[in-house]
Amino acid sequence: MFHQNLAEEKQFPGFAFEICLLGEALVDFFQGAKPFGQHLAGKEDVDEAVKAARESDAVILVMGNLSGLAPHCTTGEFRDTTDLRLPGVQEKLVKAVQAAGKPVVLVLVSGRPVDLSAVVEQTSAILMAWVPGEEGGRAVADALFGEVNPGGKLPVSFPRSAGQVPVFYNYKPSGMRSNIYGDYTNEPVTPLFWFGHGLSYTDFNYDKLVITPSSTAAGGIIKISLTVKNIGALPGDEVVQLYIRDEYASLPRPVKELKGFTRINLQGGETKTVTFHLPVDMLAYYDQDLRLALEPGRFLVMVGSSSDDIRLQGEFELSGKQSVEVKERVFVCPVEVH
Repeated sequence: MFHQNLAEEKQFPGFAFEICLLGEALVDFFQGAKPFGQHLAGKEDVDEAVKAARESDAVILVMGNLSGLAPHCTTGEFRDTTDLRLPGVQEKLVKAVQAAGKPVVLVLVSGRPVDLSAVVEQTSAILMAWVPGEEGGRAVADALFGEVNPGGKLPVSFPRSAGQVPVFYNYKPSGMRSNIYGDYTNEPVTPLFWFGHGLSYTDFNYDKLVITPSSTAAGGIIKISLTVKNIGALPGDEVVQLYIRDEYASLPRPVKELKGFTRINLQGGETKTVTFHLPVDMLAYYDQDLRLALEPGRFLVMVGSSSDDIRLQGEFELSGKQSVEVKERVFVCPVEVH
């Protein structure tokens, strides 16, 4: 779940659970458009979809791409595109249904990020199903009807348009800016949805960041500890994400880099302590002489719910007077939860 206009009011999860408990849900199916670019829905198709929406309490729109290798497929191997918007007349159908004034939940089926900038503001919630396979329908239904609480996070950034590609969270300080003013002339340079973003039917609070020791040398371990509390009533999963920034280096370094993460389950009101055991050798990078080097200096610690939703910040120092060559790259940051 990565967009939820009703998240603060909690209307949608209440609606979903009410249906599940009372057993009074009646689901009508109507195919208003196909995922094929050649398919042109007639006025009658759109009118029928809008009529069905007006007669319903809520609308679930399943949109996106058809996965495969055949020429009529719109995502998959050999099925590249120059346009990331919903294929065919799907965007037209979404806008027409949104105009009916009913809550609209968009289930997105796609193997790639989709440009949703034209439809996101009038959509109550978006559930990213990717290309889910045989049991995908059951998984989507469980999420929509409250049998499970979504807790996934985006492994990529979603651009606002194809012209923004490539767009990613770990850009260099001088990158990802179109000019000295920052934004493009017609839209922000920031993604529509950032790497690591994802919502659920509950909320989480981050607190009590402790970083020890405050200084260490190559080969050392930095313990980064914090508490996460489920401040809602429903149980849910949260993916706690650790990002690091090298403040001063001989070469430009990314504004943030994901170095650790863990998925935790919390009951309503429950609190858990998460401790990252960060090997400082994990911060080494290839310098101008192509050595895997670890340079002394200050490192910024950022912990949050996504690359853009940083909840806690701190820092530590890597001691020494010169860079140290690291023999082997370290890829894993162990995590302890209790």
